[in-house]
Amino acid sequence: MQSQKLAAFAAFLCASVLFAQTPDTPKPAAPKAAGGASTAAKPAPDKPDADKHAAPPIRVQVNEVIVPVTVTDAQGRFVSDLSQKDFQVFEDNKAQQIQFFSRERNQPVVIGFLVDLSSSSRVHWKNYQDAAIELVQTLLVDDKKFSGYLISYGQDAELQVNTTSDPAPIVEKLRKLKPGGGAALFDAIYMSCTNRKLVQGEPIQPRRVIVIIGDGHDDASKRSLAQILELAQKNLVTIYCISTSAFGFANPYDSTLVKLAEETGGRVLYPLENVYKDTSGYLSQPSDDGNYALKVGLGEYASTVARGMYHAVSDIAGEITTQYIIRYVPNDESDKSYRNVKVTVDLGNVKVRARKGYYASGQ
Repeated sequence: MQSQKLAAFAAFLCASVLFAQTPDTPKPAAPKAAGGASTAAKPAPDKPDADKHAAPPIRVQVNEVIVPVTVTDAQGRFVSDLSQKDFQVFEDNKAQQIQFFSRERNQPVVIGFLVDLSSSSRVHWKNYQDAAIELVQTLLVDDKKFSGYLISYGQDAELQVNTTSDPAPIVEKLRKLKPGGGAALFDAIYMSCTNRKLVQGEPIQPRRVIVIIGDGHDDASKRSLAQILELAQKNLVTIYCISTSAFGFANPYDSTLVKLAEETGGRVLYPLENVYKDTSGYLSQPSDDGNYALKVGLGEYASTVARGMYHAVSDIAGEITTQYIIRYVPNDESDKSYRNVKVTVDLGNVKVRARKGYYASGQ
């Protein structure tokens, strides 16, 4: 009888342990950094023994604001030897105390490559395609610190390659893309923020960057510019743009690219602007190649276009990997959902690029 009771008690203990280990047991949510909550699904945690020698995760306070900053001189060259004392940060015109500062080069980053497949990109498609491939191969060097994904947008936005550290599948997919149809740019940005695989540690380390290769035109999205801009700011995304506007054409959508870049701390490059006018082989006569393209002859035309694209790729790649990172905790409580941010450098004749504001968590 006594042995039966002991057996029953042991069975009860085993059942209790199994119940405690069931995967449905709720876990407490991790805190979010100010202005940095992602709406995408969280990645699965790494195995405990996956990398015993990995650097410890960066700890961020719940209300800490993260600001990537780029500084260039009058010639557009990166100023990469500044220290924390050279910077001042203001939130709603009130000076803030910098809690963390880094100027490490080649910081981990996740890059979204968003490529315009609308009909307007047909004229110079091969140039844009080559530039996108060059950018991928420059920024993704099969190193786990650097990851990327590819989204194309024509009439619809489509995730062509999910987040990976291997450049090969992105390059292979880029070679097969063909332009045609409308332009769902805003939906592509929405997809990059909500519908792709995340890397452990985003958006603190690695940082989030989007590179748009397009002209800013949108005629097919379900979302608006204002909605997308707020989403990008909440997700701590920095947006860069390589404009596909060609010499000889007015681009009424350029303001869209400028707005996306300036508000998030990025910039717009114009590799085809004014590159033809002194180039031999350039003929200013209309043709039937599509979109009233300006017909070109031989000579230096092709090499001039290639140089323009190469410089744009180099500038974007250099800026992404040469940013300063500043973090601060606001010294004033505020019930404002959106707070303005301004970063200044105590040097003459330099240009400072940083996000212009953020949305506070929970607001």
